[in-house]
Amino acid sequence: MEFRHLRYFLVLAEELHFGRAARRLSMSQPPLSLNIQQLEASIGTRLFTRNSKQVALTAAGKAFVPAARSLLDQAAEAAALAKDVGQGMAGSLSLGFAGTMLYNGLPEILARFQAQHPLLRVMLKELSSSEQLIELAHERLDLGFVHTTRVPPGLSQILVASQAFVCCLPAGHALGGEASLPLALLQGEPFAVVSRTVSPDYHDRILQTCLEAGFYPEIRYELQHWLSVVALVSRGMGVALVPAALQQSAMPGTVFVPFMAPVPPEVASTPYQTHCLWKTSRTSGGSAALASFVDAVRAAVTV
Repeated sequence: MEFRHLRYFLVLAEELHFGRAARRLSMSQPPLSLNIQQLEASIGTRLFTRNSKQVALTAAGKAFVPAARSLLDQAAEAAALAKDVGQGMAGSLSLGFAGTMLYNGLPEILARFQAQHPLLRVMLKELSSSEQLIELAHERLDLGFVHTTRVPPGLSQILVASQAFVCCLPAGHALGGEASLPLALLQGEPFAVVSRTVSPDYHDRILQTCLEAGFYPEIRYELQHWLSVVALVSRGMGVALVPAALQQSAMPGTVFVPFMAPVPPEVASTPYQTHCLWKTSRTSGGSAALASFVDAVRAAVTV
């Protein structure tokens, strides 16, 4: 018994007509008949009854259909496994990410990629943008999702997302029901921000945005993660400007309101951006697994 016998058998079992089956298989009818006879001889029983008017499966043939499909599926899986291992598509990838990516497409990218490459173990590390740049430089990360425009040479990048900032307010805040609000109305409120050491680009941008609105924010809390900022606001301890994607966190006790504020052109033209970074030499040098994940990111961005 050979795999071609199984393929021919399944096509004929679907068509129950030698002529149609031969056309589907791009072959003539006599070789198809010969292969079916060889399969029946190797099994030791008839799989089809045929006469001048019709072709039908025998009881043995009906029982053999699911087994034949299973054998072909197993053969395809084995071939795919060998190919993946041979091409470096087995093993592990280490990815860095900043927390907002959990609400900005990362879970969906991972799900699709893992479905296509089940032998690759993807490990995630939540790190600040500056920490990811260090880890990428030392090749302790294969790829990172960062919030910075300060990309060192030697790294390739994809712009994954670009989003606005919004006001994050406690649910009972007097301005929480507004459709939008002038940012200056938050003057004197205690602000929660991500620490400059964690995200210098956006820490400074928040300060600049408030200054352009006519006030210096009263920064009461400097935190390590955006979700910590939202959690603190949910407890009624302050207000914040956060990336719009964090609205998807659906954290109880918070409301998100767009704001109106005069901002300089360089701020307006560069909202909160997420970049996918990796060492250029890693993909050009033959890391098939990393190149495949980069392709998955590109595909997600263009959807």
